[in-house]
Amino acid sequence: MDFKTTLQQSGLIAILRGLRPEQAQEIGERLYAAGFRLIEVPLNSPEPLESLRIMREALPDDCLLGAGTVMTTDQVDAVKEAGGQLIVMPHSDPQVIKRAKALGMVCTPGVATPTEAFAALKVGADALKLFPAEQISPAIVKAWRAVVPADIPMLPVGGITPENMQEYLNNGANGFGLGSSLWKAGMTPVQVYEHATRFMDAWHHRSQ
Repeated sequence: MDFKTTLQQSGLIAILRGLRPEQAQEIGERLYAAGFRLIEVPLNSPEPLESLRIMREALPDDCLLGAGTVMTTDQVDAVKEAGGQLIVMPHSDPQVIKRAKALGMVCTPGVATPTEAFAALKVGADALKLFPAEQISPAIVKAWRAVVPADIPMLPVGGITPENMQEYLNNGANGFGLGSSLWKAGMTPVQVYEHATRFMDAWHHRSQ
């Protein structure tokens, strides 16, 4: 299943900052059971590539896995070698985007202005991570949606809750990245599953 189809169906990217390898399989399986099909492990987590390898072996092929906080082309190569398919960035370095695309990976760079957004799209970005969403309101998303091509997903990241998703969706967002509101270090797998199902229920019961 390709990225855009997966995003249309499941809509939410799990950001597992701080995940440890010994937690990776169980947390990944709980997220998958809740309906998540897009999962990333930020590279500033403990042994992120090992966690990625473990999840890639444990989870079905229809779950797209990758890494976040990807800053360099060397890191793109390492994520690919670990089995990752998805590169998520906090910025929009064109060299990182180009490298991800050259390796056949999905790339979602972080952008905070239309200038950054269009520069990222010019070099092949698949979707735009609107980051941090705390400073990109639904009204701003609506303004962006008027000029960003309709087939380019816009994904707010930062401060997203089940309660505020709908307003973003009403104004042109296509999905979300979920960090500490979904997972943070110290949570049990049961807690993660409970949070994941709340978010996924909100996604599936959204107004079209």
